[in-house]
Amino acid sequence: MAAKSSAARTGAPSPKGPAQSSLSGPAQAVDRHLPQVDQLIHERIRLGIVSALAVNDSLTFKELKTLLQTTDGNLSIHARKLEGAGYIACNKSFDGRMPKTEYKLTATGRKMFEKYLGHMEALIQAMRER
Repeated sequence: MAAKSSAARTGAPSPKGPAQSSLSGPAQAVDRHLPQVDQLIHERIRLGIVSALAVNDSLTFKELKTLLQTTDGNLSIHARKLEGAGYIACNKSFDGRMPKTEYKLTATGRKMFEKYLGHMEALIQAMRER
């Protein structure tokens, strides 16, 4: 078994330092010129929510949960983040005695999703040009 370096044993940062990127040369130059993706949308469950709502007028909590194959708590937390940012709207009602939560993509959400898709397309194009 190899001995650990003193930095690894003490938990000290590596010689590169935490802020330094492992990218160098042309890759770094490309990265500086590419648009930054919206990290709020970029997370897998939130991207799924926004994508599903972009092609549907509205979806219920149950429909989104089934579509995204996630738990109640996970979906609830991610939906609240999107709602807090104004990307989706939530309408709570009752269907008989059963609570019904329905989500819609807002105009802001649609605009930000289109911007996100544009950024992703730019990243893909930049990588293909390399």
